[in-house]
This record gives sequence, structure tokens and C-alpha cells, in this order.
Amino acid sequence: VSYVLINQAKQKIPNTPGTKMVNPMNAELIAPCGINCRVCRFHMKAKNPCPGCRDSHISGHCLNCKLRNCGKFSGGDSGYCTDCDEFPCRLVKQLDKRYRTKYSASPIANLLGIKTGGMAAFLESEGQKWTCPTCGGIICMHEPNCPSCGEARHAFDL
Repeated sequence: VSYVLINQAKQKIPNTPGTKMVNPMNAELIAPCGINCRVCRFHMKAKNPCPGCRDSHISGHCLNCKLRNCGKFSGGDSGYCTDCDEFPCRLVKQLDKRYRTKYSASPIANLLGIKTGGMAAFLESEGQKWTCPTCGGIICMHEPNCPSCGEARHAFDL
């Protein structure tokens, strides 16, 4: 599997102390369930990357996602599962357990962070969490190493 850094320079950028990097996180890439599609392997792949489940041109697993197609929260203001009276429902809890266990990411915590602290603060936090401290590349939540420099993900303070 090969990856590219979308919306970033393709060359490695040294992580110089005191240098402020542009936050590559994007609100349009936060799925209704709370997953950050920006750090998903399907979004980061070089050939035919997934545009994120909010995009009208999705395909594959996102097209048939039960959470994306749920509809119970569609009338809410935010467009996230937190709009639903059943939040967190069984499906969201199952997803959260799988992502916490396998990928050190919690869709429920993401949604609660957005709801309580706002999107800007959440995106700032995600930018810090998923930026490789070695090379400044974006870390894929599904892979054990940074796709840009190969640094082991477990070495990072996620």
C-alpha cells in the first residue's frame, strides 16, 4: 500500500522546533460518526483515494456504511451522531470499541470533543495528535508506522 500526503507538499518537511505547521485537518473530513477520515488509510492511499464519507462521490465501504446512512440524526443541526436521541447507539459503541482497541482513536470521544469544545479546538487537537513529530507527515490511524518516514507509531504520544 502506498500513501501520499494530500494537500501538503510531497517532500519531507523537517519538524523544526518553534516552527508552526499549517494544520492539515479539515472539518469536512470528520465523519458523522466521529471518525477523522483525514487519517484513514482509504483517504491517504495514492490511487483512487476516498474523498471522505461526506463527499457525494464516495464508493466502497463508505457507500454502504450503516452509520453514514442511518438518517436518525440527519435532521440535527451538526450533522453528527450526537444529534440523535439514541447517541451513543449500539452501532456507535461497537465502532468506538473497535477503533479504541485497534487504532487508539475514539469516535465517541471525538464527537464529544466537537460538541463541548467546538470544531476548531478539535481540529487543532487532531492536528497535533496525527502529525509525525519526526518528519511532520500525517500519521495514518490504521498503520503501525508513519507513511512518510517510517517512524513507529507507538513511539508517538497518541
